Amino acid sequence: MFTSSLDILHLILTICILALTFFLCWSLYYFISSAQKIHNLIKRVESGVTKAEEVISVINNKLKSGSAYLMVLTEIAKQAIEFAKKKGKSGAEEKTSSRTSRKK
Repeated sequence: MFTSSLDILHLILTICILALTFFLCWSLYYFISSAQKIHNLIKRVESGVTKAEEVISVINNKLKSGSAYLMVLTEIAKQAIEFAKKKGKSGAEEKTSSRTSRKK
């Protein structure tokens, strides 16, 4: 079968090339699999970030509209307090004038 040492060398080189090819393909498979997992992870993170941005924008819009309502309510409260003060002063004046008229 083997007539010279050169035949043995060719057989050994062939086996080494086949083993190297097998391990390169195996490594390439795991590299591609890892890259695919990283890609899927990045997509999930991006979708999570997008959802978080949407929630933040909704909260921001709610706070803006809520602050507008709050400003209106504070203005109404100020008007009500001023009205109550005016009514309280006029009521006190009426009581004072009615007391002085009774004494006369």
